[in-house]
Amino acid sequence: MHQDARHRRLTTLCGALIAFLFVTSLVTSAHHGWEGYRTEDFQISGTVESGVNLAGPHAALKVRVDGQLWNVVLAPPPRTERAGLKAGTIPVGAQVTAYGHRHKDPKTFEIKTERLRWNDRLFNVYPDRT
Repeated sequence: MHQDARHRRLTTLCGALIAFLFVTSLVTSAHHGWEGYRTEDFQISGTVESGVNLAGPHAALKVRVDGQLWNVVLAPPPRTERAGLKAGTIPVGAQVTAYGHRHKDPKTFEIKTERLRWNDRLFNVYPDRT
């Protein structure tokens, strides 16, 4: 009986470790790293179509530029909020400029944003990347 309890405990521990590794790999694959973006600086200016969304691994908003809808990827939500950018801060219809790096795929209208300007405010979501 003592041997069976030890075996069950080891089986449970191994199952938990496998589940942890699986979940960790899913989170990592969903993370927007910098490798999918061009190295040269890039900027867009346009009209906010949907405000800042703090759900997911990165905050984001949608901006219309010359008729094309762009995904403006920001920093992770806590970092974006520390920069002063929260849900509802910038109203839909406002004009913004995003500074960062364009996605490597030219058919993907997405910018990984380091700074976002709205009126006279500059939200520096990646101050260490200036």
